[in-house]
Amino acid sequence: MTQYRTENPTTGEVVRTWDSLSSDAVTEAVAAAHEAYGSWRRTNVAARAAVLREAARLFDAKADALATLAATEMGKPLEQGLSEIQLSAQIFQYYADHAEELLADDVLPAQGALSSRVEKEPIGVLLGVMPWNFPFYQLVRFIAPNLLLGNTLLLKPASICAASALTVEELLLEAGLPANVYRTVLIDSGTVQDVIADARVQGISLTGSEGAGASVAEAAGKHLKKTVLELGGSDPFVVLGGDVDAIASYAAQARLANAGQACNSPKRMIVLTEHYDAFVEKLTAGFAAAVVGDPTDPATHVGPMSSADARDDLIEIVEDAVAKGATVRVGGHAATGNGVFMQPTVLTDVTRDMRAWSEELFGPVAVVYRAGDVDEAVQIANDTDFGLSGSVWSDDLELAAATARRLNVGMALVNEHGTSLAGLPFGGVGRSGFGRELGPYGVDEFVNKRLVRVAAASTGTSNDAPVTVA
Repeated sequence: MTQYRTENPTTGEVVRTWDSLSSDAVTEAVAAAHEAYGSWRRTNVAARAAVLREAARLFDAKADALATLAATEMGKPLEQGLSEIQLSAQIFQYYADHAEELLADDVLPAQGALSSRVEKEPIGVLLGVMPWNFPFYQLVRFIAPNLLLGNTLLLKPASICAASALTVEELLLEAGLPANVYRTVLIDSGTVQDVIADARVQGISLTGSEGAGASVAEAAGKHLKKTVLELGGSDPFVVLGGDVDAIASYAAQARLANAGQACNSPKRMIVLTEHYDAFVEKLTAGFAAAVVGDPTDPATHVGPMSSADARDDLIEIVEDAVAKGATVRVGGHAATGNGVFMQPTVLTDVTRDMRAWSEELFGPVAVVYRAGDVDEAVQIANDTDFGLSGSVWSDDLELAAATARRLNVGMALVNEHGTSLAGLPFGGVGRSGFGRELGPYGVDEFVNKRLVRVAAASTGTSNDAPVTVA
């Protein structure tokens, strides 16, 4: 049985533990969410939006406490935690402010009838399976659009972030959400399969590893349930020109944010030959200067990794690359002292026979590749099974945009990376998953797009009947 625990990765102190729910408690939670759906779906849109608006206010009001909780649970530096809380509040606010337009009917051409339209209706109880690296934002981007729709939600958090998830539930109740419309369920992976199999559960959203995504997708497919999967990423950061020093400084900051533990972090930096040496020098300097330490210290840039296992797995990938000929420009080892820290690391000369070429580097490690021209840069960028996001950097915006469109990703960016806004869709292709969250697209996943077509009264002649194909 999985035990949920808050273990401070800075000190190793176990702050609190929780036992997984019993089978009976899980059954009760599903039943309660199903019962709550009957009334929540009939609650008018304005009332549902009001709950989201109040949740946004509460997130803003309690930002300091929430950021401190994230620092304690998974090691996020306070400033970065505050940014995550701000984005979470903005997501709630976005869906509250745009509720009517997002849920409005799509009016179609009548096509021989008096009217044809598509209505957006909720589908029922949903299960969210969420990770630890953004313990508030990841939850909120699942919660906000689906509560607005009228679905009810069960949320399984990562085993190291129970306190964050339970706090979100408390805030939603404080915001006026009725009981059982949203519930945190502390369950293990085997119980996830049981919840998916329950006929009352209509859809599953998972953000996590490829293995977890494949397991959930298999179970959901067996029971004909809709899924949204946001999995790993190995994002390319393609440098074609421009102010290379400034771009490299940005790359260092972006890669080291959240200790490099972000699916859409720029993990593979691909630089044209004429800019390569200057870029590597500036990037390496940025990594070397980054302050690694206590996430509650305002001077800290890079906090601890989430767990010793995560750090050790990352070091194994780095050591494999070095053993096969890669060059370590800076870092390469665990940081000394207490806590689960990793030295910010820059690798060059990585080749296809190394794990670092194909595996996701989920931590403060950047790989820099040299490309002879734009075509080679695109080829390297697309030589991956992942397809979450990617960016292209250049003063030549026409070239950069054209190159970005050649990337096999769900999110192609020019002169920025990792952008996440409430009104923009988030999601990938390939082994990075499928489906979209946020923006108008966030309400288009777990929804019944019901066609309602009204024809004139029949005259009773056979010519009135439309062609039916089945």
